[in-house]
Amino acid sequence: MDQRMTTTTFSLPGHRVTRNLGIVRGVTVRSRGIGGQMMAALRTLGGGRIDEYIDLCEVARAEGFELMLQHADKLGANAVIGIRYDATELAENMTEVLCYGTAVQVEME
Repeated sequence: MDQRMTTTTFSLPGHRVTRNLGIVRGVTVRSRGIGGQMMAALRTLGGGRIDEYIDLCEVARAEGFELMLQHADKLGANAVIGIRYDATELAENMTEVLCYGTAVQVEME
């Protein structure tokens, strides 16, 4: 699916929804390796940006997004609207990231 056919809004400019295929989601669970955890812990002593966790969040969100697109493809969607992210801490240093939206078929207006 073309990533340009995704949006956090509930419509795509210049297109109309012709069919709603339902909710699609991509779920991933990620954790930082022990080395990254140690570096992040050291960085917290000085305060500021913690690149190890920023990188982890970016990878997890990208993976959840890609899994959601794969789910939408399986349903025959050519767009996903209303995209949202959610995250839940499952255990210390382990986070679930969920990307979800509504799979739809759209056509040009």
